[in-house]
Parts: sequence; structure tokens; C-alpha cells
Amino acid sequence: MRYRYVTADVFTGHTYCGNPLAVVLDAQGLDGAQMQRIAREFNYSETSFVLPPKDPGNTAWVRIFTPDREVPFAGHPNVGTAVVLAREMVAAGRPMPDAFVFEEEAGLVRITLRAGAKGVESVELLAPQPLSRASEVSAADLARALKLNPEDVDTSEHAPQVVSVGLIFLVAQLASRDALRRASPDSQGYAALLPLDGAKSIYVYTTDTSSDTIDAPTDIQARMFTGRMTEDPATGSATAAVTALRAALRDQGKLTLRVGQGVDMGRPSLLLAHAEPRADGVRAGVAGHAVVVMEGTLPAPGAQ
Repeated sequence: MRYRYVTADVFTGHTYCGNPLAVVLDAQGLDGAQMQRIAREFNYSETSFVLPPKDPGNTAWVRIFTPDREVPFAGHPNVGTAVVLAREMVAAGRPMPDAFVFEEEAGLVRITLRAGAKGVESVELLAPQPLSRASEVSAADLARALKLNPEDVDTSEHAPQVVSVGLIFLVAQLASRDALRRASPDSQGYAALLPLDGAKSIYVYTTDTSSDTIDAPTDIQARMFTGRMTEDPATGSATAAVTALRAALRDQGKLTLRVGQGVDMGRPSLLLAHAEPRADGVRAGVAGHAVVVMEGTLPAPGAQ
């Protein structure tokens, strides 16, 4: 049996920018081991697999895999999967919906779609969990993991800390755009620091953005490094977590941020993030565009 897939570049309006995603449609019949092999074959930061929802009131059950593990939630797979599913519905003669609800391991992901002249204009997701905060680490240890100097790490607002709104990251603020540009994962320093409280990746950002624009100025510029020593061009789940963290620290109601990522690796991305305190904690979301790039079919692993 063969399975249809569609790829999309996410958090961008341009092909070959943003974060690439593979979406495997109608994935029932594939088990977790087969999904992992397919994700490893695509070798994108994530591949999503669309399955029938467990609750018929929801849109789909979505499983998300990196090349080496399944993750409970991620940002760009939700945005890209929503764009691909909306495109499939329109192609089948059905009206484009205003919203989707995806079932994921971390909880329900609620998605709002906005239509434009060429289909889906933008997608906004609400992260499935409120902000949670865990261990802090020293500036020196964070710097060692990314080949930086301790003074490159800005601790005036918060120490490097493990945070999550559905997927766990170690996040840190850097003192300058130059420090962000120089960041590069060091395998020994990285292994000495992570995993920590479930975090396996490091997201660093700076508010020094005067030299960077993506259509318009950004509030922060960011980079994200994985335990595989790879870089992610756009990380919606970490962006949402950092926005929630900064909103919690300021305690001034709703916070909105324009976030640039992927610039230093030649895949510029733009993420529109928001966070606000609610009764159950600080809730965050992220919005952006996605463009379809390729589509085709693939065999189930093990099939001849």
C-alpha cells in the first residue's frame, strides 16, 4: 500500500524558506515504528501523520515525529498540517473551515484558519498546555553548550530555564544579535547539559533586532539547536513557550511578539506569537503562513 504525502514550508509565504514539513495523509495502517522510519527518510525537523480522530467531534489525530523520536506537540507541524488539510478539503469541493481541533499527545490543539484570495491566508494555534517552568542552569553552562562566552548570555530578565507549553525546551536570552549569530552547538558541552527535565533542545533569542527585518521589524530573533547538532528554521512550540515566559515575567496582560528565526541558516521565518494570563496559567499561541511545495506517494516501510 502507498500513502500520499504533501510537503510545505511553514512560517513563510515563500517556497524554500521557513521550516519544511512532510504531512502523510490517511496514515491509518502505519504503526509507530513505520512512522519513525518515514520521518527519518524525510529527515525534516518533523513529519506529521494524519489519522482519524478518537473523538469524532475533533478534526484529526495527529502524530508528530522528528528523525529520532515522537514528540507530544510541535508548532510548525500543526500550522503546516492545517494548511495541507484545508487545501485537501477545498480540492474535494468542500468549503474551507474556520477552525480545526487536532488530538495530540500533549492535549487538544485548537487552530483558527483565515482565508485569503489564494486559500489559507494564515493559521493560528493555541498551545495545548499553560506555561510550566522547571530547572534553571548557569550562564557558563549554557555558553559552553553553544560555544559562547558567559557574558554573551543575558540573565537580566531570566536565567536559562527549562520551559514548556506542550513540548519542553531549555531557553535562554542572549545579550546581542552578534552572540546569536555566533552560537553553534558544542557536542561535549551540550551532552553535559542536556537532557534536563525532559528538555533535549536549546532555544536562544535576543531582543537586539535592529539589524534584522522580515517584511517589517521583529521584536526578537531566535535560533534553536537540537541534540542531533542540527538547527531548526522555525520552532513554534518554543516561540510560544518563550512568549509565555516573557508574559509571565512582565505580568502586564497580553503580550504579542514578531519573532524572526532561520535567518542565519538561510531559511528566514516569521512567527507571530501571543501569550496572556488566564485562570489556569499563562496560555500562548503562534500564527503564521505555509506554502505547499511537493506532493507524492510513498510505500509503507517493509513493503516491496
